[in-house]
Amino acid sequence: MSILNQYELINNTDEKLLEIEELKGFVDFSLKYLKLENVLFNIIIVNNEEIHKINREYRGVDRETDVISFALEDDDTFISMEVRVLGDIYISIDKAKEQAESYGHSLKRELSFLTIHGLLHLLGYDHMEEEDEKKMFSLQELILNEYGITRF
Repeated sequence: MSILNQYELINNTDEKLLEIEELKGFVDFSLKYLKLENVLFNIIIVNNEEIHKINREYRGVDRETDVISFALEDDDTFISMEVRVLGDIYISIDKAKEQAESYGHSLKRELSFLTIHGLLHLLGYDHMEEEDEKKMFSLQELILNEYGITRF
């Protein structure tokens, strides 16, 4: 059986950013690092207005956020198949820029961080409990560092 990892990187903004295109290499690396095979998902770049609307409608939180993941495998109606359809990751480009500036690192690093954070949520990782947070955040940092995207 051939290994199929397919994702679409969709820019739903007017932003023409090289960093968005550079995410492809990071996502490919992350999929190999996590030994994922036969997965499908989307990464959708939106603005603050759009992510605010999504956050309010689906999470009941009336503000923008940086990243939202909709994991299809979390749904009770999910049917397991040979190809795992993981879901969608929405990232606010506005929040990414704001956070990159406030943390003092590059937009590429922030977009990569939000992408791996969203992908790990699609895979069932969580940070609601301290132990789960340590596990998820350690893995995020490990993947970023292995790819060569450091904090500064």
